[in-house]
Amino acid sequence: MTFPPLAGMLLFDKPEGWTSHDVVDAVRRMLPPGTKVGHCGTLDPLATGLLLLLVGPATRLQSKLQGADKVYSGKIRLGVLTDTGDITGKVVSESPVPPFTLGELQACLDAHLGAVVLPAPAYSAVKHKGKPLYKYARKGIEVPVKPRSSILHSWAALGYQAPDLEHRMSCSSGTYVRSLAEAAGKKLGCGGTVLTLRRESIASFSVEGALTLEGLKSMDRKGLIDRLAGSLAALLPAS
Repeated sequence: MTFPPLAGMLLFDKPEGWTSHDVVDAVRRMLPPGTKVGHCGTLDPLATGLLLLLVGPATRLQSKLQGADKVYSGKIRLGVLTDTGDITGKVVSESPVPPFTLGELQACLDAHLGAVVLPAPAYSAVKHKGKPLYKYARKGIEVPVKPRSSILHSWAALGYQAPDLEHRMSCSSGTYVRSLAEAAGKKLGCGGTVLTLRRESIASFSVEGALTLEGLKSMDRKGLIDRLAGSLAALLPAS
């Protein structure tokens, strides 16, 4: 596959509070009118980290890259359940947290390795009858259960300072960390919700060296186009 000059990939380090769509809009405004810009996998506003942006004809690779394995890290707060599956949501229940050791927490995470089938979070873009689940949830309508299959390759307990468990996981596309946090909390008997989340990599692409928001703001159109052109060598093997 060959691309014309205005095409390529942008590795962006999404800040907390921004939606993936916010990032796409910001980049699109810096490029000539009509330029296609897409991303390879949504990150929740709470999450930070790697967002792969494809520009121009390179957007044809979106489905392939979106289906690649990913690595996430972050913290799970035990003893809390929220309606969104993360700390930004409304607290549904709170429970006392037993005095777990890191080894006990690792055993819990290990129990989830391999093929995983869990319900998609109520506040997610998974669709039911053409509408994303979050639209049902926001209106107070009962959210239908939508099981999603994925593969959890590894899940490591990196540290524990009650009630927050620091972790890192490697997983297939379609994995909802919020659902896994809830599943781990349920197995531990106290509940759990995502406190922080960061996407470290997608396939062989890492957040290290990715363009930051500050870097994007300081860049002019020519600088952005030059960066896209420089990305083609890394992108073409993916085709």
